[in-house]
This record gives sequence, structure tokens and C-alpha cells, in this order.
Amino acid sequence: MCGVWEEVKAIMPASVSEFPLVFSETVDQSVLHILELTRDQLYTQPEPCVFIEYGKIIMDCSWEKLNTGTWRDVDKDWRRVYSYGCLFKVIGMCHGGPSPDRTQEAIKTCDLALLMGASILDNILQRLVSLLKNKLKVHLPSTMEDPEQPCPKKFKKDSMPEPKIDVALSVPRVKCPALESFRSEFLEPQKPVILEGIIDHWPAFREHTWSIDYLRAVAGCRTVPVELGSKYTDEEWSQKLLTVNEFIDCYIMDNETAGMGYLAQHQLFDQVPELKEDIRIPDYCCLGKGDEDDITINAWFGPSGTVSPLHQDPQQNFLAQVVGRKYIRLYSLKQTENLYPHQSQLLHNTSQVDVENPDTVKFPDFIKASYQECVLQPGDVLFIPKQHWHYVRSLDLSFSVSFWWS
Repeated sequence: MCGVWEEVKAIMPASVSEFPLVFSETVDQSVLHILELTRDQLYTQPEPCVFIEYGKIIMDCSWEKLNTGTWRDVDKDWRRVYSYGCLFKVIGMCHGGPSPDRTQEAIKTCDLALLMGASILDNILQRLVSLLKNKLKVHLPSTMEDPEQPCPKKFKKDSMPEPKIDVALSVPRVKCPALESFRSEFLEPQKPVILEGIIDHWPAFREHTWSIDYLRAVAGCRTVPVELGSKYTDEEWSQKLLTVNEFIDCYIMDNETAGMGYLAQHQLFDQVPELKEDIRIPDYCCLGKGDEDDITINAWFGPSGTVSPLHQDPQQNFLAQVVGRKYIRLYSLKQTENLYPHQSQLLHNTSQVDVENPDTVKFPDFIKASYQECVLQPGDVLFIPKQHWHYVRSLDLSFSVSFWWS
């Protein structure tokens, strides 16, 4: 991994004066002192062990602040402190030509900052990831070149039969409606609809066809939060940080754990710009009240059999299907009393009913609830109105993108 340290230095600020450390009074003076000492080391005689040691101290101090109370109440300055701690640790790890394993650990540290911290120094952590990723890619041999390398598992396509949709209950389909038509016929009356032909131009379909191999290539070494469990209402449900490659190997390729893990997160496209460049925000979002920065983009990647229990969201939603198929059932807000939402504040937006196998003794009114249903195919975009209840089950390996807007 020769040359890494020189390239890392090249993207760092050229002098102390170009590396300001300005924080509000919420940040302890003792922490600020360690930040300044570590920064100054960069421009004197850099010692890798100092950067790693002080970086860990800064990360530990800020980690406590990041995990006190609710996330929205975390002071942004403490998130920035955490990012600086990660940056200093990575600098130490990159000194002197790191091994591939150490480079992977440095990438993971950058990802922790991108997930938990805040942007610093013109998004330097993202630039560091790009640099380290390229070094790792060049250094690691392919399995074709290295006979000692174990052969990767082959993906066994595990598709489920497509449910028979009652025509009378099916969600209507419309091909590329005009903006005003969509507004008057679906947005204003809050009616679900499948929009056809509006994402065919995405690079994800034309230039960089999304697949397991492509995801490995652009994001395999990136660390992301993964949901473990068949659905989030199960008692054994949890979250774990894994690389995308680890997730694919353990929860996509391994038949024994298939359906027990799901990559669902809103920061994937910020973490991996290559994926964000493969999609486009639907034009219909311009009918909302906010601007483009107010739109939340979520990634949903998982094997067949993955279920999102019947729930509702507080914003309008365009669910774009890129890979695989999904069975979806929708209930209007008017049906809420028949859907038996959980009584707890945490799950008040989620039904207690197993939609495809309901306990009609425990939930007798559920069978009274009217609904619509559909199978979403690659290239389809489903408009799910605000607070419309929806249940989702993946029929194949699936990659979807949702756009939440107001």
C-alpha cells in the first residue's frame, strides 16, 4: 500500500491556520485541548501512535455525548468532535503504508464518522474513503488471479410465487402522467397509484445495472447498519454494523440465514456517492412544499421473504423498485380502527396484525378493512400517500429506493 500516507497528507489542510477548530461552549475545554494538540502534531513530527491514541480518546469522549438522550437532541458540535476523532485515528492508521486489513479498518472508521458524526473540512472523510477504497481495490487480487483465494459463493436465486392480485383490489397503473394530472387525480385525493416509465432513464437501469456484483464493486468494503431479523416487530430483531460484503455473504448468499437480514438505511446514498449518481429524484416531488434538500432518500436491500409489517409513515412516499419484485398491500387512514395499531408510543404507527396470516380471533375487525394490493416490478414507482398503511414482502432479492417528501 505504498504512497497512501503521501496522498493522505495531500488532501489535508496545508497548515494549522487552514485547519481551524472552532466549537461552541458545549464542547469541554479539555477535549478542545486534545483536539488542538493532535492537530498541531500533523504539522510538526507526526507520530502514528499519537494520532491513534488521541483519536480514540476524542471518539470515546464524544461517543458518550452522542448516546445520551434522543439523537435529534445531540449537539452538532459533539458530532463534529466525533468526526475529528475518527479523522485523527485514520491519519495514524495510514502512516507508513498500511496493510489491506488496516486500510479496511480505516475505511470502517471513516464510515462511523459519516454515520454518527457531522461533515468536517469540506467532507474530508468522504474523500479519504475514496482514496483508501482505490488503494484497497488495486492491492487486493481477484480470485481469478489468486488460486489460494476461496471461491466466492454463488447466488442461488430464491424467488417466491407471485400472489394472484384481485383486479377489483389492484392499485391502478398510469404511464408517465402529467404533473397536473398526478396532482389532481392522486396527490390531492391521496390515492395510491403505480407510475410506469418515470425511472427508465436512471443509470441504475441503463449504465450501471444494479446487481450483487455491482454493489460489491462500489460499496463492498463500506460499513453500514444492517437490520437483523425477519421483521422489526420480532423480539429478536436487532441492528449490527457490517460491511456490505459481510451482509451479502451472511444474509444473501447463505441459505441458512436468508431472510433474516435487511439493509435499510437513509444514509447509504450519502456514504456511497456512486450509488446516488445512479438514481434521480422523481419530478413529481416538485409538487411538495419543501425543496430537494428536504427529501429523504432511503435504500432497501434484502433477500426474498423480507417483510415490512403493516405500518404508516408521516410523509408522502415514492417507492421505486430497481431489482426484484415486492408484494404490497395498502390500507387508507380511514381503516385505522380495524388495523389494531400497537399501543406503545414506539410502535404506534405499526399494526399488530400479521397481514397474510391474521389471527381473526384476536383481531376480528381486521377482515372488515378494505385494501388495495399490487406486485411492484422493476421500473415501477408506487405512490404511497402520507399515513397510508402499507405492508411489504419481497418476492425476490430486492433493491428499492424510497423518496419521502412533504
